[in-house]
Amino acid sequence: MSAISHITFGTNDKARSAKFYDAVLGAIGFSRLPKPAEKPLAYEKNGQMPIIYIYTPEDGRPATWGNGTHVAFVAETRAQVHAFHALALTLGGINEGAPGPRMSYGPNYYAAYIRDPDGNKLQAVCYAGD
Repeated sequence: MSAISHITFGTNDKARSAKFYDAVLGAIGFSRLPKPAEKPLAYEKNGQMPIIYIYTPEDGRPATWGNGTHVAFVAETRAQVHAFHALALTLGGINEGAPGPRMSYGPNYYAAYIRDPDGNKLQAVCYAGD
């Protein structure tokens, strides 16, 4: 079992986030869980934790992102890293680091960084040398 139950990102536009995360997380093997429309978006990979939730803040204030924070998702292949990055950019994401090796983290560390339309920083990383 994972040591992390779930990860939550804030959004100011649930419909925009649904389109973005369906594609971007889908590229690395996540699926959206069926939920009633009034519930937050939820995604899982292979029925395992952590669950990724996308919420509109409960306190009514705008969703904001954390400076200096990001979540890294494991991709099984370098092609998935590229798909994650490309889909993010076509759906309103911002490039924070194009797909490629990051030798300072190890010889097989291959990653891409993006920000979602709400400014949350995400990473896809592949540890397999393809």
